[in-house]
Amino acid sequence: MTIDIIPTIADIFEAHARIKPYIHRTPVLCSSSINSFSGCSIFFKCENFQKVGAFKFRGACNSVLSLSEDEAKFGVATHSSGNHAAALALAARIRGLKAYIVMPENSSEIKKLAVKSYGAIITYCEPTLEARESTLKKVVSETGASFIHPYNYSGTICGQATAAVELIQEVPGLDIIMAPVGGGGLLSGTAIAAKALQPGIRIIAAEPENADDAYRSFLSGKLMPSINPQTIADGLLTSLGTLTFRIILDYVDEIVTVSETSIINAMRMIWERMKIIIEPSSAVPLAAILSHKLEPAGKKIGIIISGGNVDLGNLPF
Repeated sequence: MTIDIIPTIADIFEAHARIKPYIHRTPVLCSSSINSFSGCSIFFKCENFQKVGAFKFRGACNSVLSLSEDEAKFGVATHSSGNHAAALALAARIRGLKAYIVMPENSSEIKKLAVKSYGAIITYCEPTLEARESTLKKVVSETGASFIHPYNYSGTICGQATAAVELIQEVPGLDIIMAPVGGGGLLSGTAIAAKALQPGIRIIAAEPENADDAYRSFLSGKLMPSINPQTIADGLLTSLGTLTFRIILDYVDEIVTVSETSIINAMRMIWERMKIIIEPSSAVPLAAILSHKLEPAGKKIGIIISGGNVDLGNLPF
């Protein structure tokens, strides 16, 4: 697949078949108490139960398994603050490849440990996009590894889209699907898959107010980078990519933003009411519903719970 071409539903189905032997088909859970609070029926696609604890394994697995022998012979490389790093490391191990990961120094400790546990070779850098990209360029130059982008790559997007495919297969007739947005890989894949399978569905993204580059980019029609984002939702610190931005403009209906307090409250509600561990980024869509950033009354809403990798020694509640 060409890297910068918008994938089709056929590409997504092909990716699903490719990764099916390796991924978990994660459960869809509901909470009557959360439905009562929100005034709608919410169906949570629980990618916190995915391998490596996040949806990222879908995209990394598809990307790694799609490489030719020549492309894969020197291993794979990426930059990531955590979940994609762990996902790529595990996908590489499955195929017997080396994985070279560039991680910001301020990545959470639990995510650093996860990446190490899968056997990846880690290089740390300053916590800026410029530092991540320049360090990765040096690593790729020295190793010859193939760069697998965390989100701005067709193979990654196709893999992430398979979560929405499973959700729609299990819960037909959804009015809305919501996903958090950082780099946009999950959102863009979700949007392509959902619009193809159910053309009338609405796709709404949620983003922290303190890291609102996707919201600003969507409103202006111009790609605006994230500058010094400060949010508890550490998985949403990255800026949109050129490919994911194109897809979002074409397929996404709305992007809303939420406060830090609302993210923490939504995260706590899911922990308490559903008895499952989710990370702050996963709580952002529910925070949007509870903060009345959309009109959900009586609707069937699917939410992609993006991950569950949280530092249990540093909780916000």
